Parts: sequence; C-alpha cells; structure tokens
Amino acid sequence: MTQRAKIDHDGPERAGAAIDAGAELDPVHPVALPAPVFKPGGLSTAEVAERVARGDVNDVPVRSSRSTADIVRGNVFTRFNAIIGVLWVVMLFVAPIQDSLFGFVIIANTGIGIIQELRAKKTLDGLAVIGEAKPSVRRDGRTAGISTSEIVLDDVIELGPGDKVVVDGVVGEADGLEIDESLLTGEADPVLKKPGDQVMSGSFVVAGGGAFTATKVGREAYAAQLAEEASRFTLVHSELRSGISTILKYVTWMMIPTSIGLIISQLIVKDNNLKESIARTVGGIVPMIPEGLVLLTSVAFAIGVIRLGRKQCLVQELPAIEGLARVDVVCLDKTGTLTEGGMDVTELRPLGGTDPVYVKKVLGALGESDPRPNASLQAIIDAYPDSEEWRCTESLPFSSARKYSGASFSEGNGENNTWLLGAPDVLLPSGDPALEEINHLNEQGLRVLLLARSALELDDPHVATGVRPTALVVLEQRLRPDAADTLRYFDDQNVHAKVISGDNAVSVSAVAGKLGLPGAENTVDARGLPTEQAAMAEELDRNAVFGRVTPQQKRDMVGALQSRGHTVAMTGDGVNDVLALKDADIGVSMGSGSEATRAVAQIVLLNNSFATLPSVVAEGRRVIGNITRVATLFLTKTVYSVLLAILVVCSQVEYPFLPRHLTLLSTLTIGVPAFFLALAPNKERAKPHFVKRVMRYAIPGGTVAAVATFATYLVARSHYTGEGALEAETSAATLTLFLTSMWVLAIIARPYTWWRVGLVGAMGLGFLVVLVVPWLQTFFQLKLVGTTMPWAAVGIAAAAAALIEFGFRWVDRKFPA
Repeated sequence: MTQRAKIDHDGPERAGAAIDAGAELDPVHPVALPAPVFKPGGLSTAEVAERVARGDVNDVPVRSSRSTADIVRGNVFTRFNAIIGVLWVVMLFVAPIQDSLFGFVIIANTGIGIIQELRAKKTLDGLAVIGEAKPSVRRDGRTAGISTSEIVLDDVIELGPGDKVVVDGVVGEADGLEIDESLLTGEADPVLKKPGDQVMSGSFVVAGGGAFTATKVGREAYAAQLAEEASRFTLVHSELRSGISTILKYVTWMMIPTSIGLIISQLIVKDNNLKESIARTVGGIVPMIPEGLVLLTSVAFAIGVIRLGRKQCLVQELPAIEGLARVDVVCLDKTGTLTEGGMDVTELRPLGGTDPVYVKKVLGALGESDPRPNASLQAIIDAYPDSEEWRCTESLPFSSARKYSGASFSEGNGENNTWLLGAPDVLLPSGDPALEEINHLNEQGLRVLLLARSALELDDPHVATGVRPTALVVLEQRLRPDAADTLRYFDDQNVHAKVISGDNAVSVSAVAGKLGLPGAENTVDARGLPTEQAAMAEELDRNAVFGRVTPQQKRDMVGALQSRGHTVAMTGDGVNDVLALKDADIGVSMGSGSEATRAVAQIVLLNNSFATLPSVVAEGRRVIGNITRVATLFLTKTVYSVLLAILVVCSQVEYPFLPRHLTLLSTLTIGVPAFFLALAPNKERAKPHFVKRVMRYAIPGGTVAAVATFATYLVARSHYTGEGALEAETSAATLTLFLTSMWVLAIIARPYTWWRVGLVGAMGLGFLVVLVVPWLQTFFQLKLVGTTMPWAAVGIAAAAAALIEFGFRWVDRKFPA
C-alpha cells in the first residue's frame, strides 16, 4: 500500500496551507489569531529545550493521591484533636500522668493514621505511573510515547481510536478523525475534525486518526481550567464519610452545653479541691469524643488501597471502594472483559462464487488501510498480510455507532472499488438468506464479519445501502479463563450481571452461556429496545444479555437501571464504553483499555484481569461493613458519656470517673477490639442509611449503659462512707460500665469465630489483671472494696446486658435497615 487516505495525496504542504487558511479564536478576545504552522516531523530537540526553558510545558500535576503535607495536615489538625490537645495540656499540669494517658493514645492514633495514608499514597502513586497515558509525540521526525507532563507548546501529537486529547490544539492531519466532546460539552454526537479545526483537552477519539499541534498546555488547557478547583477524590459520593461528618457535627453540638454544665457543677461540688474537680470534668468530656472513629475510617480505606494495589488495582478515587461495595448490578462489556482482547480468524467463506484468493487480497488491503486497527481487523491482518500494491484512495475508520469500516481502492487493473467490512445484520437487509447461515455461526459463540462491495462512494451517507455480499470472515474470541468463576461469584453475592455489547446478540448470548451466566438465554437485540426510560428499565430487569448496543444506548441503560434504585458498576475497555463508564456509579476500566476509558473510570484493573473485580467488591464490603460495626462501639461510648454527664449535672454529685478510668475502658472495650474488627473479613453487601443503622444501636445501648452505671454509683454512694469512699464508688461504677460495654462488644463481634471469642476473652482478662495486680490497682485507682457492692455492680450489669440484648433485637424488628 502506498497511500492511506485522501489527506495523504495532498502532502504536508497542502495540509499546512489548509491550517494557515484557518484561524484559532481566543475565547477571551474574539480576534482571529493565526493558527500554528503544522510541522509533520514535529519539533527538534533544540526547539523542545527552548520551550522547556521558557516554561511552556504541560506542568499540570497528575494527582493520584493527597500530598504528604495534606495527609499530615488532615490527620493532625482536626476539630477533636484540638479539643483533646487543650484538655491534655491542662491535665499535664493538674493531675498525675495516668490521667493524661488519653493524650498519648491520640498521638499514637494520629501517627498510625499518617503512616497508613502515606503507605497508601506510595501504592497509589506507583500504580498511577504504571497506568499513566503515554501520548504519541513526534520529535525530530520520529514518534515516541512520552509522559503528558513532558509535552511542550507546539508539539505534534498523534491521535488514534480511544486516545484522549491531553492538551488543546489545532488539527494538522485528519484521516476520518471523529472526536467525542461529550465530557466537555454534553453533546453526545462525535464531531468530524478536519485540518485547521480545534481540539480540546478532555475530549477523545472515537474513530479515525490524525495529528494536531499543541496550542495550549498546562493550566491554560481547557480541561485543566475545568478541573482546577476539583480534587479527584471528591468526585464519588461517600455515604460513610458524609455520615460520620453528620454524626460528629451533632456530637459537637451535644458536647458544648453538656461540658459547660459539667464544669460548673464540678467546681461547685468540689469547691475545696480545684485540681480534682478539673480532672473529673476532663474525665467527663474526653469520652464524649469518638476520636478513634475518624482514624479507623482512614486506616480502613488506606489498608484497602494497599491490599488492592498488591493486586494491580488502581483506585483513582478512594470512595470508589465504598461505592463498589454497594453495587447490586454490574454491566459487563463482552470484548476485553469476558473475552480476551485478541481474536483468531478460523474460517473464510466466499459468497456467490467469489474467488477466495481475490477475497484475501481485499482483506489484506483493508487491513493495511487502517493505521490503528481494532482487535477484529488485527486478526484479519495477521491472517492475510497485504502483499498487493493497491492504492487506497479513501478510508473510513471503524465506528461503534456505524458498526462497519471501509476503504476505496484503485486495484491496479483500472478498477476502482469500494469495500465495507462490518456487522452482517447492519449491512444486509433483514430478509437476506445469508443471515440464516450467519445466525448458526453466532449461536456457536463465533464472531462473523461481512465483506461487501458498495456501488457508492465511501463518503456517501448511504454507502451501506444495497451492498453486494462477497465473503464471511469467521472469528473466534478467546474466553477469559477466569470469567466463569467471576460471574459465579457475582451470582453468589446477589449482584446481577448484565452483558451489554455492541456485537451480535446471538453471539454474545452464546459466549455468556459458555461462561454460565444466569439468564444468558434471555437475549435482547438492543435495536428493538424502547427509548422511554421506565420501559427500558423493565426490559433490563427482565433480561441479562444485550447485543448491538450503541454507545449512547449503553449510557441510557445505565441511567435506566439507576432510575430503579440500582447501584450500577460498568466495566469496559473501549472508547464506546466511555459515556456509560462516566455515568455509572462506579466505572471500572481495564489497564489495556483506551486512554479515554482509563481517564473516566474510578477503578483501573492494571493487570487486565476481570478476576480482580471480586477482590475489589470484597474489599469494599469489608471496609464498609466493619466500619458500620465498630462505629456502634464508638458512638455507644459517646451516648453514655453525654448521658452520664447530664445525670451528674442534674444530681449535683461528683463525676464518678477520672480520665484514667475511661482511657482503660475505651482501650479494652473499643480501641483494641475495633482495630481488629475493622480489618476482619466481611462479605455482607453494604447497605444504605449509615447514620440510621449506627444510631439505632448506639442510642439504646448507650442509654442503658449510662443508667446502669449511674444507678450503681448512687447505690455505692449510699453504701460506702468515710475516707476512700469516692475511690470505692468509682471502682464499683467502673465495673458496671466495663461489663455493660463488654456485652455491647460481644454483640457487635457476632457471628463468633475462634478469634472473635478470643478477642472478647482477652479484653475481659485484661480488665481482670488490672483489678488483681496491686501496682495496677494503684496506677488506675481501681480497687473493689468488700463483696456486697461489687456483686451488686455485677448484678446491675447483668440486668443491663439483658436489657441491651432485648433492645437490640427489638430495634432489628421495629426499625430494620
């Protein structure tokens, strides 16, 4: 082949002249500016160095994660760290060191949070480099892939199907170049670009190829201006984080008046001992703060990122882990997801007595006419390499909307023919006898392309009308060996899989059937789908396999499923999946997918393995399910701390606890067990209404614990008299509160496994050690006096535990979530 398209006939001189005739419009000043002269060979090394020295470089930072400074700032400078920090400094001056232990715990917690986030950042940044797009740039007459940050002003950048436009520019070469600007403008129809036309960063190529000159780089580029104020991690809604923020807001409102009342009451009651009154006031304020909940959420997310990173899964937006845990419908593109990217030609069937040798020449020429062949055309190129010196006079790249590609050739014998290669059921009328033969092949899961001759010019909009069938090309797709197990996993987890493909519906159904997809026999040709959203949603709920789906229909189908309340994940690797990936709740792209799909997806499977998805879903469920569990522990403590403070204020008695007591209780009943429970396996699908689900347990649990503890304290006040009475009263109240909190922990730890039972047992043993070891008794100021009151404390705790058990079960029935 000597030439590939019309633009090549004119040569670079004509192409450059075409651009000179055009003009670039400055959006701020509506004055025509001369467009740059297109240099087919690109810039020289010296010209690149000159632009780098001037600072004309595409220096927009690619943020795959928060910066180190942001991580440290986000973990250290929090509202509750500020409150606790002030209280800690006060305690260091007025009380023994054991009453300041809570401050050291916060330092340790903050340090753990920073270390885990930095580890996650290292993982994310490393994966982002692996998955980074490498645009093809011409320099010194050669083409090479470089990082987007290395592009300079006036660079010549090549484009092909699926490529993302990374900077603004002006087209210099165009070979059927169609660009989708929907991510920028909302307009779904691709725009045909010719030399002299502008291209904007953030758009992507859907068909054809070409090259353009970079006219705006860095922060001047259109997409960079749009994204200047947006952080990549804020794009996906996180119900977990917003729920915790809501809870913390209400906690702050409760803390302020309660703390003021507690301070006043303790100063009045303990007017003869200022230091102890301050210590007991701080002891009442500190446990109101669920400080470990924020830390544990950050750690759980960070560890999730690290675990997924080890499996070559790049999480581009952290809350995507949470989103995928809530998914109940996953839409799968067949090619590249259920099947591997490559294909093999298994058979060539000439039609109407056509010479097979001639057909092979045509197929070889068609392969040579497309510089960026898709998987189907690449299989044809491998089977029938071009050896003829036919001249390509015009080419039409493949488009997923058209379902065919084409080329016109001067065949060397004076003949000029136009050939089309694409979907038989699109190129042939519905009653054509060849379709029956094709249907039998599709039922075997084979992919069939029709080679047809057209009597019309290639640029005629009706070129596919009345074509003459010449041959059938039968392709075999390679099934992913792990796809069947992955589909089985989704079925077991009650996640409905929908196969949405642009291929023939019968062929897609056969592939899905081979992989054991439930409902594979329910196949729908998307050309017959209703356009009205409610009717489309009904069809989608009823069926599992859809063929001949256009890119716009994929997007509409995602919207229809979401209208039924489904949380939808969409997988894909081709440019035809971009719109659907963007609209889905969670977009999942293959690492080998087009730049455009990787750019809009929240999760990128860098190893191109569909089998990684169950790990992502499981990780999300583990994080969300466990955080919901342990949040109940933290907020139960907040509820009983606030209620105890209110009861103390109303009763005008001394606050029963010092900070050291509640530090011990928090560590044994919440801190240590919550860390292990947050990292445990959890396969339950994440459910909505996080705040409601947590508070429906925390409020009754905390209320019962507070009332039981205060009751024990009042009984102990009437039982003990004389010197050391307050210490004995505190010890009895601490015993009740510990046992009651342990029962809440025992409920949260269900269903029991050997390690969960061991965890609860170890925490109980830890408290027992404190009660029996003399120096620990002194350190924590805990000593049970006599037998009557300690057993009374145990009895009250047992009654409280029974009440909590009954209350939790009643809540489950009355307020199911």
